Amino acid sequence: MVDHIADYGMIGDCEAAALVARNGSIDWLCLPRFDSDSCFAALLGEPKNGRWQIAPRGLAEVTDRRYRGGTLILEATFTNAEGTVRLIDFMPPKGHASDVIRIVVGVEGRVTMRSELVIRFDYGCAVPWISRLENGVLRAIAGANMLLLSTPVSCHGEDMKTVAEFTVAAGEQVPFVLTHAPSYLPIPDSPDPFAALVETEQFWRKWSSTYKGAGKWSQAALRSLITLKALTFSPSGGIVAAPTTSLPEKIGGSRNWDYRFCWLRDATLTLLALTESGYFQEAGAWRDWLVRAVAGNPDQLQIMYGVGGERRLWEWEVPWLRGFGNSKPVRIGNAAHAQLQLDVFGELMDALYQARRGGLPASEPTWEMECALLKHLAFTWQQPDSGIWEIRAEPRHFTYSKMMAWVAFDRAIKSAQEFKLEGSVEEWRRVRDDIHQNVCANGYDRDLGYFVQAYGGKELDASLLRIPSIGFLPATDERVRSTVEAIERELLVDGFVRRYDTSRAGDGLPPGEGMFLACSFWLADAYQMLGRVQEAEALFERLLGLRNELGLLSEEYDPGKQCLVGNFPQAFSHISLINTAHNLSRADKSSDQRAGKDVTPDRNPVQP
Repeated sequence: MVDHIADYGMIGDCEAAALVARNGSIDWLCLPRFDSDSCFAALLGEPKNGRWQIAPRGLAEVTDRRYRGGTLILEATFTNAEGTVRLIDFMPPKGHASDVIRIVVGVEGRVTMRSELVIRFDYGCAVPWISRLENGVLRAIAGANMLLLSTPVSCHGEDMKTVAEFTVAAGEQVPFVLTHAPSYLPIPDSPDPFAALVETEQFWRKWSSTYKGAGKWSQAALRSLITLKALTFSPSGGIVAAPTTSLPEKIGGSRNWDYRFCWLRDATLTLLALTESGYFQEAGAWRDWLVRAVAGNPDQLQIMYGVGGERRLWEWEVPWLRGFGNSKPVRIGNAAHAQLQLDVFGELMDALYQARRGGLPASEPTWEMECALLKHLAFTWQQPDSGIWEIRAEPRHFTYSKMMAWVAFDRAIKSAQEFKLEGSVEEWRRVRDDIHQNVCANGYDRDLGYFVQAYGGKELDASLLRIPSIGFLPATDERVRSTVEAIERELLVDGFVRRYDTSRAGDGLPPGEGMFLACSFWLADAYQMLGRVQEAEALFERLLGLRNELGLLSEEYDPGKQCLVGNFPQAFSHISLINTAHNLSRADKSSDQRAGKDVTPDRNPVQP
C-alpha cells in the first residue's frame, strides 16, 4: 500500500485497467468492462486483499518513472547496492483476453528480484484455487474468473501467495504475463511478451501521432488524451469516469463513490476534447454510445450508465475493505443513477448538436429521439432535481440545472435551423425564452449581485462559471463578471476552486472534500473569456503542476495535505485540461466553442 494516490500510474488495454504503484506493486486491477469484479484490491485495504509486486529484494530507490513518449507503456527504474533494473509494465490493446505484461530489464550490475503475487477475486473476498498446467503456466480460478501466470521464472506457493526470486544481470530481460479470461472458456494462449511490447508501442505511437496539438501545451494535452483513450471501453465507445471506486474526496471521509461508469454529464466536453484534437473515430464512437444508452422512453433517462449501456447500477457497501487511508465506506455501484438531474438533458442535446457541427458522419437516427426528449423536458424542467453534484438530500431548483435545460432547447433550435431538421421550433423557442426569464428572475440574487446555487438560496456554486461557455449569457454581461468574482471571493482556497461550501450546503453528507479540479479549469476558461488571459494561463500552469510525474490527475486536490484525492485518474479532470489547453491556444475561438457561432444575446440586461 502507498500513502498517496499520486504514487500510482495507470496501464490499460481499452477494456480493462490497472494501477501500478511507485514501488512496483499493482494494487488495483479492474477486469474487462471496468465495473466488474476486481482481483487486486490492495488499493482499498490490506495487501492480502490482492496485489502483485515486482521489485528488487530489500531496499531500493526509484530513480526514474515515466511513460514512453506517446504511449501507455510505464517504465520504472530501481537502483540499489547491487545495480540497476528497469520494470516495464503495459497491457496490449485488447485481443481475445486481457493481459498484464511485466518485463524486468537488467541495466547495471546483477540485481536480486522478488515477485509476490496475491490473487483475491470479489474485491479481496475470494481466494482462488491455484494449479499448475502441463506447460508450466499457473492457473488461478474462483467462480467465473480465471488468471493465468506465464513466466520462465520458477514460482512457488508461500503463505497464500505465489512468489519467485530471481536475479537479473545487465542486458537480461525476464518477462511475466498475467492473463484474465472466463474460467468456463478454453484457456487462451499467452502472448509473446516481447512481440507484444513492440506492437503495443506501435499502437500508441500511431494513435498519438494524429493529435492536432494545443500550442505550447500540446504534450500535457496529449498525455490527457492518452489517458482518456485508456478509459474508453472500445467495444462500445463508452468512457468511464475513472477506473476506480471509493478513492476518498477527503482522506478518512465518507464521500467515496464508484466512478467506473459513463456519465452523460461528460458528453459535450468529451466530444469537444476529441474532435478539437482530431480524434473523430473516438468522438463518433462516444456519440453512438450516447444514442444507444439513452434509447427508450424519455422519462427513463438516467444520468449514468454502464460501459455497455447497462442501467441497473445498484449501490452496495463492502464491509471487509477498510478503504484507502481508512476511508469508509467502500461502495460498489452508484445510487445517483436513479436521480433526476436536469442538466444531463442539456448535455445530451448539446453533444449531439456539436457532433453535427463537428462533421461526424450520421449514425443511428437521433433526431426523433431528441424531439421526444424535448417534449418530456418541456414539463420536467420546472421540477426540482438533485443537480450536477448529485446531492443526497431533498431536490432543489438548482440554477445550473435550469440553465442546462435552456441549453437543450437552444441546441435543438440551432440544429433545426443549421441542418434543416423538422421540429416544433416555435414551441421550443417559447420554452427556451421562458426558462431564460425564469432563471434570471430566480437564480440571480439582486441583493447579492450574482447567480446563486439554487432558487431562494444564498450559496454559490462553481458550476456557474460555465454560464458564458454554454452561451446562456455572454462574458460581457455584468452578472457573469460579478458571479465569477463572487466565486473567487468565496470558493477559492489556495487559488483552487471548491464546488460549493460543503459545510453549509445541506447536501445530505458530512462536510469536507478537496478542490474539484474541473472547476478550477472552468475558472481558467472564465478568465480567458473575460479577457483576463494572463490570469487564465497562470492558473492553468498551476493546475498542470498538480499532476504527478506521469501527467495524471485525480478528481480533486487537498491543499492542506497537498495531495491529490478522489478517484484516479479522473476523466473529467483530463477532459477539462484538454479543453482549457485548446481554449488558451486558440483564444479567439474559444468563446463560441460550445454555444455555436451566434452566442446568445443578453435578453435580460442588468438594471441600474
